[in-house]
Amino acid sequence: MKAVVITSEGGPEVLRIQEVGDPEIKEDEVLIRVSASALNLGDTYQRQGLYPPPPGSSTYLGLECSGVVEAVGNNVSRWRIGDQVCALLSGGGYAEKVAVPEGQVLPVPPGISVTDAASLPEVACTVWSTVFMMSRLSAGETFLVHGGSSGIGTFAIQIAKYHGARVFVTAGSEEKLAACKDLGADVCINYKTEDFVARVKEETEQKGADVILDCVGASYLQRNLDCLNFDGRLFIIGFLSGVAAQVDLRGLLAKRLTVQAAGLRYRSPENKAAIMKEVEQNVWPAVTEGKVKPVVYKCFSLSEAVEAHRLIESSKHIGKILLLP
Repeated sequence: MKAVVITSEGGPEVLRIQEVGDPEIKEDEVLIRVSASALNLGDTYQRQGLYPPPPGSSTYLGLECSGVVEAVGNNVSRWRIGDQVCALLSGGGYAEKVAVPEGQVLPVPPGISVTDAASLPEVACTVWSTVFMMSRLSAGETFLVHGGSSGIGTFAIQIAKYHGARVFVTAGSEEKLAACKDLGADVCINYKTEDFVARVKEETEQKGADVILDCVGASYLQRNLDCLNFDGRLFIIGFLSGVAAQVDLRGLLAKRLTVQAAGLRYRSPENKAAIMKEVEQNVWPAVTEGKVKPVVYKCFSLSEAVEAHRLIESSKHIGKILLLP
């Protein structure tokens, strides 16, 4: 099969498409012929040598995909050859075929193309596990997502609105803010020209947000804490501005705040399967109803992986970027 290979650690130019061996499936895995794989920032970190795959996982890039089941292991009960599916991966999506545990596979939702379905697994599992399973966002609460025009952000806006939250976003251009508004965001804040803490307080009668999903990290930590309501929950999923920060702990104590952080890639297959089950129960109906839609910015071929990586690192896109074999 063909796959995108990292020839050395470095910039996008180190990516090459090569002929490699087909993956071998284990007894609890399915083999998917990939229709599309979606880019994530984690792919760019792996390319630079900063985000290695878990032991035993594929060394190729790609944390989610969609496609058709081509083979199943002896212990696989749910899936059949020919099923159209999408999957959460530990690696291997930038290829024509990938092996994945059956618990990390979901059916392509009705009404969604098999190509567009590649944009769903990583964002759906990330947002559902962090915002809902762990931060317990509920109807009537205020939710702030930083990077509202990203793949995570565009999905988070839609699913939070579906479940009855009031949604605030930050983004860095009027074009991105307009896209967030179109997806249902209630309050859109340009972080380059506005103080998001002051704006959130203004819009909530000085109470603040109940849940914040943050990909920025260090430079936003104290401001996020200042922005939270009593019993507020901050969930950190990225460190775009760095990993070290100094904070005033008095606010955490006075307002009973919770700070959490997590990723998906290094979780156990059992934990990932539990998240996937919840996503199928709680997110897939919203997708089927058309209340949550894939937001695909651009598609590239596998041979154009260099250009795709340059685009995601430029932050000029809105939503997801796909690679097609």
